[in-house]
Amino acid sequence: MSDYKQKFENYKNALNRLNEGIEKYDYTNDLLRDGLIQRFEFTFELAWKTLKAIFEDEGLIGLNSPKTVLREAFSAGIIVNEELWLSMLKDRNSTTHIYSEEIAKKICLNIEKKYSKALNSLMLEIQKRKF
Repeated sequence: MSDYKQKFENYKNALNRLNEGIEKYDYTNDLLRDGLIQRFEFTFELAWKTLKAIFEDEGLIGLNSPKTVLREAFSAGIIVNEELWLSMLKDRNSTTHIYSEEIAKKICLNIEKKYSKALNSLMLEIQKRKF
């Protein structure tokens, strides 16, 4: 199995787990909130790394950071809202470097209301492009 296919399988699995976490999320449960954020972090990491592997398979090398990969995905029409994805990157970075209950609640709301839709749309776009 090629690198991008394996990464895509991992991405789909992580996305399923994220969607499951969103369904079970309860605003009053700190453990569920932290679990949802953790699943988001995994899913986001696999999203950009899958895109990077796809671009490399297509001969595009030198995209080494999430931001450059996301910009290329926007240019290629794989993602439609570059600002949303850059906001996702910012939230992922803030969850790994600091912890604030208020920020965590805001990020969970973003995951639920905005990010999950974009991550699910990405899965469909990759399937159309490569499979």
